[in-house]
Amino acid sequence: KSIGGYFELELNNEGEYHKKLLRLNTARNALEYLLKAQNFRKIYIPYFTCDVILEPLKKLNIPFEFYNIDCKFEPIFNFDLVKESECFLYTNYFGIKDLYIHDLKTKIDNLIIDSAQSFFSKPLENIHTIYSPRKFFGVSDGAYLATNRLLDENLQNDISFDRMNHLLLRADLNAEEGYAEFCKNDSVLINNPIRSMSQLTQKILCSIDYTGVKEIRRKNFDFLDSKLKNKNLLNLKVSEDSIPMVYPFWSHKKDLKKVLLNNRIYCATYWPNVLEWCNDNDLEKVLTMEVVYLPIDQRYCEEDMKFIIQCINNSLNDV
Repeated sequence: KSIGGYFELELNNEGEYHKKLLRLNTARNALEYLLKAQNFRKIYIPYFTCDVILEPLKKLNIPFEFYNIDCKFEPIFNFDLVKESECFLYTNYFGIKDLYIHDLKTKIDNLIIDSAQSFFSKPLENIHTIYSPRKFFGVSDGAYLATNRLLDENLQNDISFDRMNHLLLRADLNAEEGYAEFCKNDSVLINNPIRSMSQLTQKILCSIDYTGVKEIRRKNFDFLDSKLKNKNLLNLKVSEDSIPMVYPFWSHKKDLKKVLLNNRIYCATYWPNVLEWCNDNDLEKVLTMEVVYLPIDQRYCEEDMKFIIQCINNSLNDV
């Protein structure tokens, strides 16, 4: 420990939310770690997911098989097909599928929950669970893994200081100025070896007011739902304890995302690769093209939600 000299970033030490879980450098590497530790021979994955999930499967040469989902984001699948040496990955989509997961865990063994979009959902007993904090907070990397078996390996700590440009640019300038660096950071994370979470990422995650974040996210989600649910083609049933990542809004107005973009409301696309993986008549392709994922996170207040609603209403009325 150094004493004296120049100052470092001054961060609080409130403690981590998932303090008892394994800390790793990326969510895709958490999946790789899990597959190696459990020695799974095959994995079933949804069509409706990010293509980075294929990275660890290709590294380990593990066979995989896709499955479809329905309009409730639930699998269309015969769970009896999963053998003892195989596993089934399900995504807690947008942090709104906690109730379903409690039911799903009774139907299948070797279940893996991808909670990249559901940071605040606690892992269920004996259920492998992967978290990606950068989907919820201002960090450049990092992952948490809940599992009952560890690899007999000494992992090096990752280093994150040179991945912070997009976060610093957004803080000092704006989101637009930092977007190119954000994309660059995404590309830098490809094909990294499994490492432990960096000290910088862990320190940032120790400094977050998780209680406040949860309250703001849920309040914003509920406000949007109260104003938009009658126009939303999705029937969102969210448990009282769930803390969503975004508010999924489905209308058949395909240019809605562009309208929001023109008003500097940035909504991610989940996921462009689905357009290549699926056929035109697959629901996943329709969801990718038509569902807009509205930001509800801790940076925003009710006035911001009202502005989003105003932009949506103006667009939907402009027929």
